[in-house]
Amino acid sequence: MNNLDTRTFIKYLPKAELHLHIEGTLEPELQLKLAKRNHIQLKQSTVEEIKQTYHYHDLPSFLEVYYSALSVLQTEQDFYDLAFSYLTKAAQNNIRHAEIFFDPQAHTSRGIPFKTIVNGLYRAIVDARALNIDAGLIMCFLRDYSKESARKTLKEAINSKDKILGVGLDSDEHNNPPLKFVRQFEDAAAVGFHLTTHCDLDQKNSIEHIRQALELMDVERLDHGTNIVEDPDLVQLAAHRKIGITSCPHSNSLGNPVMKGKEVIELLNKGVKVSINSDDPAYFGGYINDSYNAIAQKFHLTKAQIIQLAKNSFETSWISQQAKTLYLKEIEEYISNNDIIEDDK
Repeated sequence: MNNLDTRTFIKYLPKAELHLHIEGTLEPELQLKLAKRNHIQLKQSTVEEIKQTYHYHDLPSFLEVYYSALSVLQTEQDFYDLAFSYLTKAAQNNIRHAEIFFDPQAHTSRGIPFKTIVNGLYRAIVDARALNIDAGLIMCFLRDYSKESARKTLKEAINSKDKILGVGLDSDEHNNPPLKFVRQFEDAAAVGFHLTTHCDLDQKNSIEHIRQALELMDVERLDHGTNIVEDPDLVQLAAHRKIGITSCPHSNSLGNPVMKGKEVIELLNKGVKVSINSDDPAYFGGYINDSYNAIAQKFHLTKAQIIQLAKNSFETSWISQQAKTLYLKEIEEYISNNDIIEDDK
């Protein structure tokens, strides 16, 4: 029997993060710093005033706050600072590997060149290797933009393919199903990009969107996606194909105070590769260890379940099998060195 309490156990457990929007890590302090650097006059002048704007009751109201903050991101150095700040926190949370979403259309639509964005983010990833964390980038299409905008954005991504792991799909899902972008996903897969898509919680036609993503678009992961439990056939398909499902307890609380915890446990019990992630931590009050702790405490997860969530995060990541084996070995060594009994509660 080990004597590590759950919070300490989670803190030092090696883990990967697969659902993290870099724009969602823009803390108020950095927002104010970048506004001053770029001579941008914000409506808010203090951290407290910025935090007072964090009132949202659904996805559209959150996105309104989220996108309005992005005006401070102007230069390559701004994107570098944003990413390096997150990666520093990620290393402190013992994240060993991170796959980071970014939304280029939210910036190119403001006149920021694509290369300014990706070069700043990628430079931070390279420098963060000194912190003992590796990372990659996932370029997301904004689903409430046009298919033509997505086509142009994919073309830019292909020109920077050496810096990008894959493509995803996010923003407002209402009337913007995955199938809207089937051509762009086919083109992305054809040049070797990995594929994932948001299937947000409790949306209109949630199950149909999940079906489109899995059966027609061949995605490797579903972001959020826990509505899948409503269809046993799709659950079985996800388990068979080892589809990753990236659950985010804190942001799941938006309109759902129970964080979809029961669904996470059900998916674990059915062998689906669900993982825990922080999504937009600057806006929802916690980074990845906070996310693990929130669901572990509310749903009384065993250490075995927590370990499986961490293993799933590496197993469904887009790294080599050799790298996965090394990270999974780190988990096993952590368990062994601390006399963890995997069925210990």
